[in-house]
Amino acid sequence: MDMDFKQLGVAIKAIAEEKNLPEETVQEVVEQALAAAYRRDYGDREQEIRVTMNLNTGEVDAYVTKEVVERIGDEAYEISLVEAGVMKKNAAIGDMIEIHEQVQTFGRVAAQTAKQVILQRLREAEREIVMNEYEDKIGTVINATVARVEGNITRIDLGKAQGIMPRSEQIQGERYYPGQRLKVYLKDVERGFRGPQLVVSRGNKEFIEWLFRGEVPEMESGSVEIKGIAREAGVRSKIAVASNVPGVDPVGTFVGGHGTRVNAVVSEVGEQEKIDIIVWAETPVEYITQALSPTKVTRVILDEANKKARVIVPEDQLSIAIGKSGQNVRLASKLTGYELDIEAERPDVAGSSNGEIEISELPKQPKLKKKSDLENSLLDAIEELGE
Repeated sequence: MDMDFKQLGVAIKAIAEEKNLPEETVQEVVEQALAAAYRRDYGDREQEIRVTMNLNTGEVDAYVTKEVVERIGDEAYEISLVEAGVMKKNAAIGDMIEIHEQVQTFGRVAAQTAKQVILQRLREAEREIVMNEYEDKIGTVINATVARVEGNITRIDLGKAQGIMPRSEQIQGERYYPGQRLKVYLKDVERGFRGPQLVVSRGNKEFIEWLFRGEVPEMESGSVEIKGIAREAGVRSKIAVASNVPGVDPVGTFVGGHGTRVNAVVSEVGEQEKIDIIVWAETPVEYITQALSPTKVTRVILDEANKKARVIVPEDQLSIAIGKSGQNVRLASKLTGYELDIEAERPDVAGSSNGEIEISELPKQPKLKKKSDLENSLLDAIEELGE
């Protein structure tokens, strides 16, 4: 089966129009494939060959590069000075000359291979163009549809392209099914040996931030902002917020009237995920105290050098501070950047106002004396004065 170049040109133009590919991209793909086919039928695998094709007429021209030599050793790569002089008057030894040859057809194997390569390269080119379009949308939330579920990977239809949502980027406990409409955060465009691939997420903290951005218009004006997020998707999130305008309550702004704003975010990520909104603080002690909310913290002992902190809480608050399976203290640690060690308050140790004094350094409080002891001490003192 020989290759019909004119028919190939018509087919390629149709594919290019259908896939909305630039003509120069298509031209380059076709010419590279035909150059490979030419090497197979007429030349050598390592030859430097350039092929041009007129997509309208189907004419194919090959240009083989050869070195001008005094005596030919390999005809595939070399040409004599005499022959080169016919093509180029001032040809000299060592020059590289392109020899033009018009191609009429290719053999069956070469033709079939060229067609497969052309179609494959066009698909790759289409994917690259789509990926370049989506690169501008990295870091944004996109409306999408679940295409199919394959074990730990969920394939997401984004419109012009398809993305993947690995298990690590999914919300814990969330179930996906084909045709399901949802919002996803476009995390990255990964380029591997199989070509570029869009990676989307619903489980990262940036997804939560974008959802709040859609519900809290004050974020766009800059009057309030999110300072930090710690998240365990599908379980719990802690969000530190701050106000840049005096008199504006940052927590109230994010919660919204009757909780409308935070509830809108919860309805998107799932009712099972609890969201704690706390006030961000500049000082580590105050920030750690806020981050452990709703725990009542007695004091915080910082170890700045090792980014650690001992947090002393009333004994009845210990389980609240740690949280179910250590969840509360773990998220507070992620949020503040300090490794937190929760301890119950010892009844014989008084609290510290500055929150940075070691328990062992705190002065022991004297025990209260009985009433009879106090009376005896007073009588002794009076007698001493009388003497």
